[in-house]
Order: sequence, then structure tokens, then C-alpha cells
Amino acid sequence: MKAKHSSVERLVKTARGQLDGVIKMIEEDRYCIDISNQILAAEAILHKANQRIITAHLKSCVVNAKPGEELDAKLKEITDVIDRMGK
Repeated sequence: MKAKHSSVERLVKTARGQLDGVIKMIEEDRYCIDISNQILAAEAILHKANQRIITAHLKSCVVNAKPGEELDAKLKEITDVIDRMGK
């Protein structure tokens, strides 16, 4: 992975903490909207982490790929990921 590990790891750990909080909220039968807001916050953090990983991939792996089959494969990988992100 070419993204800054500490930055991405911090984001993912934060999301994990939020998800642990969501589980606790569910167990405590907390208000539905509060639970939903926490889930949305975790999703936003994971999205941000994924953006950093994809950006680093574009700046390193894709840019440094050899023209031809290797570059075509890298471009296919990234477009597939972008397509999945839109769903």
C-alpha cells in the first residue's frame, strides 16, 4: 500500500471505534436516528480512508505502470473500484 499508513490506520481505527459504539447503542436500545447517524459517520470515515488509498494508488502504481498491458490492467483495476464505489 502506497498511502500513508499512519493516516489510513488512524481513520480505520476511528471507524472501528464508531462501529463498536453503534453495537453498544443497539444493545442499549438507543434512538434509531442516533444509531443511523453513527453508522453514517463511520461510513464517511471509511470513505475518506478509501479515497486516500485510491489516490496513492493512482499517484504511484498507475502512474509508474509500464505502457501496454500493465497500464491497461492498472486502469481496469481502478475503474472497477470506482464503479463499485458508486453503488
